[in-house]
Amino acid sequence: MTEPVAAGMEAFAQSWASAIIGTSYVPMTKAEVVEHLRGLTELLVEALLADTFRTSAAHEVGIRLVEAHFTGTETLDRTVQLMGDELLSELGRDGEPHLRSRIAALQGSLSAGYAQSLRERTLDEQEAIREAVLDARDHAEAALRASEARFRAVFAEAAIGMGISDTDGNILEVNQSLQDMLGYPASELRQRNLRSLMHPADAESVWGYYEQLLHGERDHFRVEKRFNRRDGQAVWTHLTISLVRDDDGQPAYQVAMVEDVTDRHLLQNRLRYQALHDPLTTLPNRALFLERLSKAFDGAAGTRIGLCYLDLDGFKVINDSLGHDIGDQLLVAVANRLDESVAGDGRLVARMGGDEFVILIEGSTGTQSIVDIADRVLDSLTAPVRIDGHELSVSASIGLVEREINGTTSADLMRDSDITLYWAKADGKSRWALYDPERNAREVARFTLSATMPAALERDEFYVDYQPLVRLEDSKVLGVEALVRWQHPEFGRLAPDRFIELAEETGLIVPLGRWVLRSACQQARRWMDEFGDATPFVSVNLAVRQSRDPALVNDVKSILEEFALPPHLLQLELTESAIMGTADEPLEALRQLSGMGVRIAIDDFGTGYSNLAYLKHLPVHELKIAGSFMEGMRAADGADPVDSKIVSTLVSLAHALGLTVTAEGVETPSQAERLRKIGCDAGQGWLFARPGPPHQIEVLF
Repeated sequence: MTEPVAAGMEAFAQSWASAIIGTSYVPMTKAEVVEHLRGLTELLVEALLADTFRTSAAHEVGIRLVEAHFTGTETLDRTVQLMGDELLSELGRDGEPHLRSRIAALQGSLSAGYAQSLRERTLDEQEAIREAVLDARDHAEAALRASEARFRAVFAEAAIGMGISDTDGNILEVNQSLQDMLGYPASELRQRNLRSLMHPADAESVWGYYEQLLHGERDHFRVEKRFNRRDGQAVWTHLTISLVRDDDGQPAYQVAMVEDVTDRHLLQNRLRYQALHDPLTTLPNRALFLERLSKAFDGAAGTRIGLCYLDLDGFKVINDSLGHDIGDQLLVAVANRLDESVAGDGRLVARMGGDEFVILIEGSTGTQSIVDIADRVLDSLTAPVRIDGHELSVSASIGLVEREINGTTSADLMRDSDITLYWAKADGKSRWALYDPERNAREVARFTLSATMPAALERDEFYVDYQPLVRLEDSKVLGVEALVRWQHPEFGRLAPDRFIELAEETGLIVPLGRWVLRSACQQARRWMDEFGDATPFVSVNLAVRQSRDPALVNDVKSILEEFALPPHLLQLELTESAIMGTADEPLEALRQLSGMGVRIAIDDFGTGYSNLAYLKHLPVHELKIAGSFMEGMRAADGADPVDSKIVSTLVSLAHALGLTVTAEGVETPSQAERLRKIGCDAGQGWLFARPGPPHQIEVLF
């Protein structure tokens, strides 16, 4: 232990001794008190500075204080206050926030140990007194005088309040401790009935126990209850009332033992407040919110409830750039604005943790009421927050749920509000999103597809359809495009637009794309064995992530070798935006593939913003014009001149670069004829064939 820490411990022990000497009767000299507290201080400091923090040492310190007879009413209060005010400063560690939270935990544990030990000591006294009372009833006449003297000594000198009344509750005798506790002299208490001291707010169970005692149905009961002092102050007590029977077994007297637990009750309330409130913003915390939410669901049938789940936008940037101190002050400012803008009966604003807040609206009047609250919250956050010379703009995303309590649960409400918060974030932030069951069903279906996709690939739920690419000059099939499908056991046949994006998000697009490539090459080999030189090339779509896969070239090479497929019978398609934005490394992979003899095509050409000068440097063999340009060329009474001009220009550009052109989305003979006259090489669309299994396509060969 370092010298500063040792010196700080000594200083704290001295201060501690000065603070509590005189609050309790202790058979020690001041030096002995200091020595005793020095050992307790060492336990506290070791626990405070330990790498693995535990509060058990503080609990033991509380017990040792009571064992050393430090049981005065002010001893615990001064000890807890001194720990919070001076311990860290004496140790020279006042600037470490995490130790402050440890101090609070040690205070609570010490108080709990102190209260437990004090209570056990008091209960031992109560039991001893009760046994003395019962012994007094059973002792023979010869021992009555000695027994009564002993009882009187205990009665008069007991540290807890004691009183004796008759079976009607009229007070017969009280000791000094009870007089001090209630503030009444003995003469006045003897003129009162025990019922007159009962607090009107006592639980019905207390009155029931008392009636049973008066009728001899029970011999004693023990409760925690309030009494009113003579000065009007309430005093919390631990009350034990025992029935004393006569020689015939009939009720004769009542003996009440009253322990003042007001300090402990206040401490418990303070600890409960700390446990249920956020220490930074002082708002209710998650525990109190969940407690309040649970009570709300115990309300009357038909009651409506609303929830606003709020998350600050970009808070992490502020924390990371300006520091956590600025971030904490911002959270406090936001909490104050929320509390001011939402305050009202049946409403609770709580901090869930981090930069998340929640607003509970009990007795909601409908969806519009919760929308109005969300709008008010967003408005309250529009003004900048000024902190330490910084002017910070803050916004929030809010998830809204409003419904009847019947038919739902608190867990459902929390889950749905969390979902809508995610929607608000995804929709652009600084806004609210209202729970929509249909949208949620779509999201659940999307999640289900995402979760089952890896297993689906292993279970061979995917298959490939093919659509021909037909030469417009003589209707000869030049190639076929491989189009992956998913035969889902629950959702049926799924087109690529239902799962390709999910595959890209989850990274499964690489193994899925490799599977499609292998399946297409295997089919091309079958056709080559059957049709020989008339075999069309097979065109496979390549996702952006696939094009950046370092293993792409080796995968293509190994698959071609596996099926002994000539490279010119394979074409790889990339979208215009993907190939134009390709970095050097993926572009080199495309060049290697092109060098092997594999055809490279740009799919959906014309929908992006291509650098046409850059196009001539790419290893590309074919342009596939996007189907959106075909709509204007579909009308039987003439083509749209703008679309015709665009397509004509694209065809001319491609031919100037030595590329072939395929038009997608060809559906009518007039479209095909116009494209042929423009000079387009091939067409693909429903006019020639819809995508289908291999046996339906090969009849066109």
